[in-house]
Amino acid sequence: MIGDNLPSKQDTVALFNKNGIGRMRIYFPETELFGTLKGSNIELIVDVARESLQSISSDSNAANEWVNTNIKPYAQDVKFKYITAGNEIHPGDAEAQYVVPAMQNILNALAASSLGQIKVSTAIDMSLLGNSYPPSAGAFSDSAVGYMQQIVNFLVPNGSPLLVNIYPYFAYVGDQKNIPIEFALFTKQGNNEVGYQNLFDAMLDATYAALEKIGGNSLQIVVSESGWPSKGGVGASIDNAGLYYQNLINHVKGGTPMKPNGPIETYLFAMYDEDQKPGAESEKHFGIYHADKSLKYALNFK
Repeated sequence: MIGDNLPSKQDTVALFNKNGIGRMRIYFPETELFGTLKGSNIELIVDVARESLQSISSDSNAANEWVNTNIKPYAQDVKFKYITAGNEIHPGDAEAQYVVPAMQNILNALAASSLGQIKVSTAIDMSLLGNSYPPSAGAFSDSAVGYMQQIVNFLVPNGSPLLVNIYPYFAYVGDQKNIPIEFALFTKQGNNEVGYQNLFDAMLDATYAALEKIGGNSLQIVVSESGWPSKGGVGASIDNAGLYYQNLINHVKGGTPMKPNGPIETYLFAMYDEDQKPGAESEKHFGIYHADKSLKYALNFK
């Protein structure tokens, strides 16, 4: 949504339906979109914005108001799947202390509104792992393990998954000496000593291994973001990005070496290029669609 040239909410929902894309994630409540999604059967992840975490964590009335404003009026006609308390909150962030209390207050507010079927979680990134290779040795860093322990202690009894943003692209860019681009693009056939065929599986299983070490054996991971930029950085091209997205779509129908029973619930980042997004130039070019609604790659979502 961070662009000044993007299609309308109505046109976007129509694109989802036209291509058989059955799930969507947004990063803050968007009531105009909720109205557009009515009756669409598209399942939705909605984030509690980082800026709202403090008030919701400290005041159950604020959590009730958030649910009563953003979820309850639309819940009969919109398929809310997960509510996510923040995206990529790091243990050192001021907001980290608010994540688990916010999840609990949102969960309570949903239950009070008879919406307990909606799962509550948070989304992390791979920087919280201190060790990720070999995948079986995956572990959270010393600075993250206490934070993640609190999150696991909330998710396990509530039967909620952990949302994890997994980007082989950034892992490749950060370690080109040891990571062949083919391994990141699903095109290198095996030959590494631990038997992994692609970097996506290795990153996902490293996170599973890290969770097992802190009592999260039963947790399911939902890959809440994964993508590859089409320009603006090392290895960023139309060819590489198109290859990554299609190979990812095909791959997640199955499982990983550690969790062989698929499919892996996975969300592609992102729907559109975002010309106003801050940060590195590549951040503006993760869209699978151009702003004019033309498909950037010849993808088959089915």
